Amino acid sequence: MTLLRRGLLLAPLAFLALFFFYPLLSIFAVGLAPDGQLNLGSFLEIVTSAYYRETLWFTLWQAALSTGLTLALALPGAYIFTRYRFPGKSLLLALATLPFVLPTVVVAAAFSALIGPRGLLNTGLMTLFGLTAPPIELERTLAIILIVHVFYNYAVALRLISSFWANQNPRMEEAARVLGAHGWRLWWEIRLPMLRPALLAAAVLVFVFTFTSFGVVLILGGPRFATLEVEIYRQAANLFNLPMAAALSIVQMGLMFLMMVLYTRLQRRIASDVVSVGYAARRPRRFRQWALVAANLVLLVVLLFAPLLALVIRSFTAGDQGLTTLYYRMLGENTRQSVLFVPPVQAIGNSLVFALATTVLALVLGLMTAYLLSRRDRGLVGWLDPLFMLPLAASAVTLGFGYIIALDEPPLNLRASPVLIPLAHTLVAMPFVVRSVLPALRGITPSIQEAARVLGASPWQVWRWIDLPLISRGVLVGAIFAFTVSMGEFGASLCVARPDTPTMPVVIFRLLGQPGAANYGQALAMSALLMAVSAAGFILIERLRSAGVGEF
Repeated sequence: MTLLRRGLLLAPLAFLALFFFYPLLSIFAVGLAPDGQLNLGSFLEIVTSAYYRETLWFTLWQAALSTGLTLALALPGAYIFTRYRFPGKSLLLALATLPFVLPTVVVAAAFSALIGPRGLLNTGLMTLFGLTAPPIELERTLAIILIVHVFYNYAVALRLISSFWANQNPRMEEAARVLGAHGWRLWWEIRLPMLRPALLAAAVLVFVFTFTSFGVVLILGGPRFATLEVEIYRQAANLFNLPMAAALSIVQMGLMFLMMVLYTRLQRRIASDVVSVGYAARRPRRFRQWALVAANLVLLVVLLFAPLLALVIRSFTAGDQGLTTLYYRMLGENTRQSVLFVPPVQAIGNSLVFALATTVLALVLGLMTAYLLSRRDRGLVGWLDPLFMLPLAASAVTLGFGYIIALDEPPLNLRASPVLIPLAHTLVAMPFVVRSVLPALRGITPSIQEAARVLGASPWQVWRWIDLPLISRGVLVGAIFAFTVSMGEFGASLCVARPDTPTMPVVIFRLLGQPGAANYGQALAMSALLMAVSAAGFILIERLRSAGVGEF
């Protein structure tokens, strides 16, 4: 039984080795040793070329600036969500997480619908003031990149900081007030030092996501801007320069692994700082408190909800027809009458099937991983934890090309198989399952399990009657995370999806790339449907998750 249990715990490592490291190593081998001999000329070019140094520098400073802006806006939001109770709080917190799982193409369509040349805001201002040109021109600028990065990552910082803050002992702050600490002094000497672990963890995670930004920079930034991820795509897909793409990927993966080591260590420190009695939210009483709550809610609406609302409105608007469901009805039509074209509605079915398969795989492997990481061997866990988080920071483009190169021969001839999509999605979804289950698993008192064993319970009975009830909420939250992440995954799907089995994000990308109002309207309609599914998932997560520390 012990050997069987150890074998089960090693299954996630085998999965990671087979479907993550093996494809990456395959493309690295092809790129760095094209003739069978190691050639490090690409690394030398990265060091000596001003272009690649500038690309790396832009990637670093735009990620740092995006991270700073995100934390500056999320910290006041974390304060009001921790301290105050107001109508719609849980719903707002759930919907605030929605942008995080939306594919880039949906976000690009949302901001285009709001502030594009023909967006609602520009159209309204031109009509109101009689202007002949759009007054707001943010496309292809650094400003739109930073705005969308904050749009994506605001909820990540908000959840990490507010969850940690809710579990801190309020007596320290109360004592500081009695001793005369108020205003900025209270923030500088008490609150910020107390929140330092959560602030650092949020900063590292947001930095990772903005450092590896791909679709935001590629679609909204334009050719003037390029992160390492965009340059990897350009070298691999446009120039087919695999040695350079592989070298850039190795540099990015090395940096991201170090960031993940730092993040997982900060997460363990956060978990150890939880106290039994935390802050109790109360209703705002004074005008100043209501004003603070209202200001942050306005920020939420303007930053997060306005683009998504504009997208929904435009999906129900067709030229001179006013409000209509025309674009939704067109999703079921094969307008091209081609055997190679599938109606967009079929992509909804494909995404649902792939998401269900991903949920099952991610749950099984994520649970095994959580048990592996909950062991008390801190030295081993200290390296395994960031290893399992690494797929979140990996280049989807590089991984997609790795699948094409590595998985095209028996017994892993999966290159033309639709099975490849849920496998790729599981790599992205599994870390979310682990982060949902691991805190609950670490919170189980070992003496309870030991007492059950003394009373004659088998390992299966201990898991069924002790562990599972205590981690059930984390399991459900992880399952919903896996489902919604799979529904919205874009990068890997674009590389491995077959023409006859596209997913919703891939179809949205194709429709946006084709001319015509009908294609644009169908893209908006499908984007709105994907948003609705994701919103429902996060509303369930907010109802199921326990208050307290959450490893987002």
